[in-house]
Amino acid sequence: MREKNKPREGLIRLGRELSRLCKEGGVKFIVNDDPLIAKEVVADGVHLGQDDIRKISVKEARRILGRDKIIGISTKSLVEIEAINDEDVDYIAYGPVFCTAIKDKCVGTKDIDKVLRAARKPVYFIGGITLSNVDELLSSGAKNISLIRGITEADDIASAAGSFRRKLDAEKSLLN
Repeated sequence: MREKNKPREGLIRLGRELSRLCKEGGVKFIVNDDPLIAKEVVADGVHLGQDDIRKISVKEARRILGRDKIIGISTKSLVEIEAINDEDVDYIAYGPVFCTAIKDKCVGTKDIDKVLRAARKPVYFIGGITLSNVDELLSSGAKNISLIRGITEADDIASAAGSFRRKLDAEKSLLN
């Protein structure tokens, strides 16, 4: 749940409904930015940005959520990845790889191999991923991607989701 401009009460209502729907569908539900909301809506975990961990440490987020919940952290540099490696997180997000409608600075694909070597947790590449650039990302060594607009802004959401799934599955079969 990545809602930046909704009041807390609205986030709680939305979060409870999304949590229920995700559990029914067997899908993990992650709340962005706030481990307290994640706990209240019984999410599977929380995703924190660099600004978030300046307000609430990973250690505190883990205390709030417990050992059985997922914590992910956004990074945009090798320095941030190295700093988060020793933290109690489950995954690292790296990006934005490509520029987006809300982020005009991006990290690009040139350091993907370095990122993958430096990270001691699974890395998910984020930011501006579309069907027209995902092949570049995958051919650079990325195995995990996370995206929103590439699916939600598609004319045919189901078709776009299926296309991303097929591209990821094809990449995985090449690796085996």
